[in-house]
Amino acid sequence: MSAIVILLLGLAGMALGYFIYSKFIAERIFQLDPNFRTPAHEFEDGIDYVPTNRFILWGHHFTSVAGAAPIVGPAIAVIWGWLPAFLWVIFGTIFFAGVHDAGAIWASVRNRARSIGAVTGDVIGPRARSLFMIVIFLVLLMVNAVFAVVISNLLIANPSAVVPAWGAIIVALIIGQLIYRRRANLLTVSIIGVAALYGLILIGPQVPIVLPETFLGLPQNALWIVILFTYAAIASLLPVWVLLQPRDYINGLQLFIGLGIVYAAILIGNPTVVAPAINPEVPAGTPSMLPLLFVTIACGAISGFHGLVSSGTTSKQINNEQDVRFVGYFGAIGEGSLALAAILATTAGFATLAEWQAVYHAFGEGSVNAFVQGGAAIVANGVGLPESIAVTLLTVMAVLFAGTTMDTGIRLQRYIMQEWGTIYNVPTLKSIPIATLVAVGSCVALAFGAGGLDGSGGLLIWPLFGTTNQLLAGLTLLVITVIIVRMARPMWFTLLPLAFLLTMTTLALLIQLVNFYNNGQWFLLFLDVVILVAAIMVLLECVGVLRKHLRENAATRTAE
Repeated sequence: MSAIVILLLGLAGMALGYFIYSKFIAERIFQLDPNFRTPAHEFEDGIDYVPTNRFILWGHHFTSVAGAAPIVGPAIAVIWGWLPAFLWVIFGTIFFAGVHDAGAIWASVRNRARSIGAVTGDVIGPRARSLFMIVIFLVLLMVNAVFAVVISNLLIANPSAVVPAWGAIIVALIIGQLIYRRRANLLTVSIIGVAALYGLILIGPQVPIVLPETFLGLPQNALWIVILFTYAAIASLLPVWVLLQPRDYINGLQLFIGLGIVYAAILIGNPTVVAPAINPEVPAGTPSMLPLLFVTIACGAISGFHGLVSSGTTSKQINNEQDVRFVGYFGAIGEGSLALAAILATTAGFATLAEWQAVYHAFGEGSVNAFVQGGAAIVANGVGLPESIAVTLLTVMAVLFAGTTMDTGIRLQRYIMQEWGTIYNVPTLKSIPIATLVAVGSCVALAFGAGGLDGSGGLLIWPLFGTTNQLLAGLTLLVITVIIVRMARPMWFTLLPLAFLLTMTTLALLIQLVNFYNNGQWFLLFLDVVILVAAIMVLLECVGVLRKHLRENAATRTAE
């Protein structure tokens, strides 16, 4: 099948979702109010609460939520065939992710920009809040610990990506000063920043950087992990306008241009999708597509991590409530576009079906490397870019996505620590440096405590990420639904997606429970049970509150 057909259908579907469906949700369900005073103005401090231009904030939000997951998930899920992955990405983006992400920003903005976990305390109750915060902490712990491993592996495998990946930080620092200190024209600054990033990509292959095999007893990948956590800790302490905002904004522009290059290469080269639409001969040991498809592809369809970003950093920077639609829903569209590119790169970037099958010989294979190699082949054949440059371009895309997510993830974990300090009256946790130290320390403890010297301990609990992340998304939609019902507005546009998501995720959790038991993975079994019980208890409390508000609404309508 022609990759062009899949590309055009996917982009057309997401465009209709933004211009029609998101407009309906914004006006009829959320009823975004341009006169509402947002927390960015109410609590403006120049550090975390900063009223921000919606284009800059969109860049921050998009690159923070995207990470490597919308590449990894689809790149693995195509083993069942490209069609199921394609349908879930498109419909998931339109009816699930866009509503979830914008809804989480809106709910947080209406509740003093607190995290969705803290908002749960007011909307549902303190017990549900405590249980929810545990799930949130585990998701952030997994994301931060594992993304450090992903980035370190990419930098080791592709030394040409080191200069552009780290050079982007210097570019971002300059961009931040130009925008906020010098009040420079945004368009001019954007052009200069993007040109600088692409200049670094051209320089990268000429100046590959490789760390020593060992240093102070630490292997190469562990050195990168230590460097990454040190950087993330420093970045999380800086005001958002200094590094986080400009880095995410300029990276977002560069990444969209990278996507544009991939899409242009597809339109020009018209590669053939060699993978089957539905794979009738999956490798031995491949789990059932249902329900695993819906947790394998999270980012790119819907992801609970998005709700943490939406209600963590993004809600503190919303300048006008009407920006919620552009930043939240269009941010989801951006991630869906990346997931679509991942599907095409990993199914049309191979010369033959046999070549594709050689890569996808077992479940879990493919992943980022299939995206980089397949995408580079499409770009080289389509637009004539040297394959070495194309590989660097796509590797830098993956590293920058993962890096910006890790930046935001550490800051979010710091916010959670501070919220716990407020909720449980622990003054030391309210301190930004102490909260940052605890956040980074927990990630480092997992990375090296469970993984040894190579720092890969995050991979130990990573098998739980997909289900835990999707449970978080479902519970976030549930809290948003309760808020909507309290306002006597239509609830079906959030209730139906959350019902589907919670059903699929609970089934996947139960399947995991059986597998962990059969394989003797007792620690994972224990965590799985804890997460499942916490989710069920939050769900029951939410349902109780939801029924109460529905009865009150019905009584009000009867009285009228």
